[in-house]
Amino acid sequence: MRSFLCAALAASLTLPATAQTGPGQARCGLVARLPGSDPHAKALLLLGHIDVVEARREDWTRDPFTLIEENGYFYGRGTADMKAQVAAWVDTMMRLKQEGFKNRRTVKMALTCGEETSTAFNGASYLSTHERDLIDAEFALNEGGGGRLNKDGRPLMMTIQAAEKFPQNYQLEVTNPGGHSSRPMPDNAIYKLSAGLTKVSAYAFPVKASDITRQYFAKLSPQVGGEMGAAMTAFSKDPTDKTASTKLASDPSYNAILHTTCVATLLSAGHANNALPQRADANINCRIFPGTTPEQVRATLQEVIADSAIKVTLVDKRSEVPKGPQPINPQVFAPVENLAAKMWPGIPVVPSMSAGATDGAFLTPAGIPTYGVSGMFGDPDGNGAHGLNERMRVKSVYDGRHFLYEVVKIYASQK
Repeated sequence: MRSFLCAALAASLTLPATAQTGPGQARCGLVARLPGSDPHAKALLLLGHIDVVEARREDWTRDPFTLIEENGYFYGRGTADMKAQVAAWVDTMMRLKQEGFKNRRTVKMALTCGEETSTAFNGASYLSTHERDLIDAEFALNEGGGGRLNKDGRPLMMTIQAAEKFPQNYQLEVTNPGGHSSRPMPDNAIYKLSAGLTKVSAYAFPVKASDITRQYFAKLSPQVGGEMGAAMTAFSKDPTDKTASTKLASDPSYNAILHTTCVATLLSAGHANNALPQRADANINCRIFPGTTPEQVRATLQEVIADSAIKVTLVDKRSEVPKGPQPINPQVFAPVENLAAKMWPGIPVVPSMSAGATDGAFLTPAGIPTYGVSGMFGDPDGNGAHGLNERMRVKSVYDGRHFLYEVVKIYASQK
């Protein structure tokens, strides 16, 4: 099956995101099912998105849309987010069919587009609102969970994503009459916008905690050890401990789940080399901690910038704000805990909150609880997801492939 999994992963890397979800282009999607023996048992849904963030060939060391295996890694855009898991879903469905597995539940698989672009047609949203019966399930397995490795490649923990931050874009905009570049003006739109962005970059939203994040740090602390492990323990006991939160914030992955974060991602200004800019704008992408509203974040940004010439507006609403975390359902957690104990003895399995956004935001409001389960262990730096030279360890992919196949069989046989 190694050759098939590689082929499935390679096939999914052949087109950039714009070719799959851009205006006027094909909007790809697939729903497949393996009927179960019990017509009264609710189905299991395997969910995955097949679109990716754009990548510029000239910036990459390797062709981002050609799967390359090198030095123990698979390289290519989407290998980490989330083509490896999509390939494992396809592999699992084929193996169950070929082996004649007697699944009690119906097993469904939905591969959709539009997850990576808030303004694109979103397949998961469409299915949940227009074709609900196609994906109806007791619960869904999706991206967002998985394992974390330390810098030496040792597994630290396995997570099941049960909550996620809410993504929201904001536009910062400055406009003025402009003029000839030979007559500089103090209210230059670019300078004003730059000053506002500098204030945003220096601001940290207040630290927050939930039962999920406190439990996450409490169980990870013995695995990490040292000063960072001590900070995790202290934070799990007292989230107001500033020394602990400051230490955790020094790691980008830990900082991402401590509070709301906002970062500039796009910038545009001016219209001619010899003219003062009439307009300057920037996109701020925020990941909002549960319990905070998008409007509260907008008001905070406006207050931090403290300049009425810079207008802050909400743009590109992706979905409704999730109401809360998924329940810690033993039916979901126990199979992962039991299988992980066999494959990675001593590694804790804990619920987690994803700093990113997933298509679970569309399914959970439709009554399909969605959990992040993958069995694939990632590097501490995030494996280059959404960045340059995205990669996944070959061993992690194949360990995850085995894990997902086995755990799906358990779920599919549940009473």
